[in-house]
Amino acid sequence: MAVKKSKQTTVFKCSNCGFTQPRWLGRCPECGEWNTFEETIESGDSQLPGKAAAAKSARPLPLEKVNPLEGTRLCTGIEELDRVLGGGAMKRSAVLIGGEPGIGKSTLLLQTASAIAAANKGGRVLYVSGEESAAQIRNRSDRLELPTSGIELLCTTRLEDIENTLNNINPVFVIVDSIQTVWSTEAGVVPGTVNQLKYCANELVSWVKERDCVLFLIAHVTKEGSIAGPKSLEHLVDTVISFERNDDDIRFLRAQKNRFGSVDELGVFSMGAKGLSPVKDPSGMFMIRREGKLPAGVAVVPAMEGSRCFMVEIQALTVPAKSSITRVYSDNIDSARVSRVAAVLEKRAGLRFSDHDLYINVAGGVRLSESAVDAALAAALYSARTDLPLPDNTAILGELSLAGEIRPVKNVKLRSKTARDLGFTTVIAPEKDAGVTCVKDISGLVKALFG
Repeated sequence: MAVKKSKQTTVFKCSNCGFTQPRWLGRCPECGEWNTFEETIESGDSQLPGKAAAAKSARPLPLEKVNPLEGTRLCTGIEELDRVLGGGAMKRSAVLIGGEPGIGKSTLLLQTASAIAAANKGGRVLYVSGEESAAQIRNRSDRLELPTSGIELLCTTRLEDIENTLNNINPVFVIVDSIQTVWSTEAGVVPGTVNQLKYCANELVSWVKERDCVLFLIAHVTKEGSIAGPKSLEHLVDTVISFERNDDDIRFLRAQKNRFGSVDELGVFSMGAKGLSPVKDPSGMFMIRREGKLPAGVAVVPAMEGSRCFMVEIQALTVPAKSSITRVYSDNIDSARVSRVAAVLEKRAGLRFSDHDLYINVAGGVRLSESAVDAALAAALYSARTDLPLPDNTAILGELSLAGEIRPVKNVKLRSKTARDLGFTTVIAPEKDAGVTCVKDISGLVKALFG
């Protein structure tokens, strides 16, 4: 009996978005790109091309028969990274980490690979590099003085080579540097397109979901600081981490999405000759040590990032507007928050800000988003506008309402303790507590600060 051959048809697929149609077109009607259609062969017995058509169909599994140990975490050996991940990397999960070029993404993950390989004897770690040669990675490991036993290195950009290696060595930890360089013939011949990113990332994530392994994907970022590529790439993974830095050698690690933990934790690293070193007690690292009196326009707030408290200095400057339109310059505090606090001061404290340009800076480059910084921001703006410096060794916290009320915030005891440990003798807050000066509104805050 003759075997019936599957019918094959020729279609044209857009290399940018994956749209298919039977005839070649100059412009894709789906994404609008020009000259992106490529001729491909599609099997007639499936609507999905290539390997996706041959994949086994998924079957349901009773929840009571699921092994809860499949969700255990893998300790990365780097305390700050484990903190951001929620206590370690969850097995069978995928993590996407993005940051500007040269910030230290490859260095951090090479240190992580070395720590995991040393802690998991017998478990193999795979480092896939599509941007650097094997010699460059070895030179980096030697410069950082990292043990490399148990780390397998694969320098390729083909998805098929990566999948074959994964099936052969079955690693416990996989790093792909970077996902934008990986390509597959199933999704066209041009790497870095939206279709390539979606297809390759989905194949790798599907592989790791079936094994006790952790996948880290390194991604490029745009000029605005967001991860380059389609938004669906962030939806495919379980955790999205951004790697940031200030003007010094300090690096910040922050989770933008985390299915297995909080997104409020902040990891702090210091870049040195031996790579990235975790900063174990960063509570006072953003403070500026001065000699003499505090200048006008400076206020200090105990800010919370996850479970830790940082003493952060807010700096304000007000100057007469050079035109009829006033502007707010603020990078690390939302400019809308600055405008709102200035409006409350103008209405409730009688200070005029509507004819001034406002400049706001946060020392150390840390980004403040919680409402507990409102009172300190108001004090800094009042001080800058009146040119009256705040009392020395004074920390301020509280949420400012539109009615001029200073409302309570969380973790007042921890914030006040951190301030006192760092030498602040006065803590102004809207709650009564040991060593705390209680204020209830903006007029009470001004009176407590300036008399």
